[in-house]
Amino acid sequence: MEGRVRPATSHDAAAISRVVIAALRESNSQDYSPDVIAQVERSFAPEVVCALLDQRKVFVAMRGENITGTASLDRDVVRSVFVDPAYQGCGIGRQLMDVIHATAASAGLGALRVPSSVTAEKFYAALGYRKIRDAFHGTERTIVMEKLL
Repeated sequence: MEGRVRPATSHDAAAISRVVIAALRESNSQDYSPDVIAQVERSFAPEVVCALLDQRKVFVAMRGENITGTASLDRDVVRSVFVDPAYQGCGIGRQLMDVIHATAASAGLGALRVPSSVTAEKFYAALGYRKIRDAFHGTERTIVMEKLL
């Protein structure tokens, strides 16, 4: 079944939250401690996701009526790229990033940054992002990466 990407709405908040938390628990938990995963999960409760919809350009990937992934653009920063573990490796992340890149280019941005998880570093590198530096938020390590558009 072919998927599509569309802008997220407030009605999507609970489904976005479920996708993010599933990805954190299944994929990111291989690279981060339970404490870090629990902390990040709180940042994606449905009410928090709903508030983010007013601050960022949030997109969702759809397969039929199901939300299978999400990504957002906060000015020149890519944020919150997550794919449901059942659909990882199927091109959904790349499809979301194609929309993010097109959105950024149409806004006249010349470069994008992403605070990548350890888990997603290879994904972003395959899309042409290069590591700038490591950043630490307590015990949570992120890799700040950049791509010229």
